[in-house]
Amino acid sequence: MAIQYREWREGDDLALLEVWGDPETDQAGQFRGTLAPSGNVPWRRCIVAEDVVDGVAIPVAAGVVHEASLHPERLWVYVEVARDHRRSGIGSTLLMMLRREAEGSPSGVTRLRCKVEPGTTGAAFAEAAGLTPIQHTRLVVVEPAALKLPVFGDGSEEAASERIQDLATGSVELSDVVGRYYSSVHGWDSPGELGIGTVQRLFLDELSGAHGAIVLRAPKASAFGSGVPATRKGRIQAFAISYAQGNSDHPSDVFVGHEPELDPDEAQAAVRDLLALIAYQYPVLMEVDDSMTALRTVVEPLMEAGKARRQGSETFVVSD
Repeated sequence: MAIQYREWREGDDLALLEVWGDPETDQAGQFRGTLAPSGNVPWRRCIVAEDVVDGVAIPVAAGVVHEASLHPERLWVYVEVARDHRRSGIGSTLLMMLRREAEGSPSGVTRLRCKVEPGTTGAAFAEAAGLTPIQHTRLVVVEPAALKLPVFGDGSEEAASERIQDLATGSVELSDVVGRYYSSVHGWDSPGELGIGTVQRLFLDELSGAHGAIVLRAPKASAFGSGVPATRKGRIQAFAISYAQGNSDHPSDVFVGHEPELDPDEAQAAVRDLLALIAYQYPVLMEVDDSMTALRTVVEPLMEAGKARRQGSETFVVSD
C-alpha cells in the first residue's frame, strides 16, 4: 500500500461510504456526521487517508478532532478505517496526526475523548491508544406499571395536584433545576458554565425536541437543603422531560432528574415516584449513566426483575 494523507474535502463522505459500508455501531453512525472540512468556528481538524493504486488515490480512512460547546475540557476524536485496510497502522497514524493538530487548538485543550461500545473494533483501538473508560452509560426501557403508583398526602386528587404538575418547557424554574442537575452528574467531564439560556437551548426548546415536562414538587411550605427557604409552592424535587411521544410499542424518550440538593434517600424516592407516574401506562426510554446515582438505584432492581431492559449496546466514554 502507498498511503498518503490530506485534509478533508467535499465529496469525501460519499467516497468513504462506498468503502466503509454501513456503520458497525450506533456510535460510529453518529460520529460519521462530525467528519467535515476543517475550520476554526467551531474549531475542527479532519484528515483523510488515501490508498494510491496505479496512480489513483482512493480514500480509505478518516479522522476528526473537534471542540465541544458542552464539556469543553476535552476534544472529541473519531477515527475510522476501511475493514480491508485495518491493522496496517493507518488508524494509529491518523490519531497521531490529530493529536498534533490538537496541540494547536485555540482553547489550549489537548485531552481527547470518544464513545465506544465494548467488544468492538473501536473499543480495542481506543484501548491500544491509551484511552480508558471515564463513564459507562446505557439506554434503558422501563416497562409499564413497573413501579407501584405513589400516594400523596391523604390520597386525594387535590393532594396529588399539589405535588404533580405539568410545567412549560420554557420555565426558568425548570431550567435552573435541569442545569444544576446536569452539572452535578457530569463532574467526571465538566460541562462548563450552564446559564438558563444554554440549558433551554440544549434541553428544553423546540430544536432540542422537547415537547413536555412534568415535575414532582415538595409538599407545600416545605424546604430542603441548607439555607433553602420554605415556599408557598413546593420546590421541584424531580423532573421528567419528554422528547418523543410513545405508545405501547414505542417508548417515550425522557430525561429524568432531580434537585441536586436533595439527600440521597430523598432523591431516590423522588425519582422513583415520578418514574412510577410517567411509566404507568406506557414504556419510557431513558439514558442512564453510572453517575446518575438516584436513577440508577431505582432502575437496576427493575432490570434484575425483568421490569426494565437495556436497549441496544452499552457505551463507554473513554479518554486519555
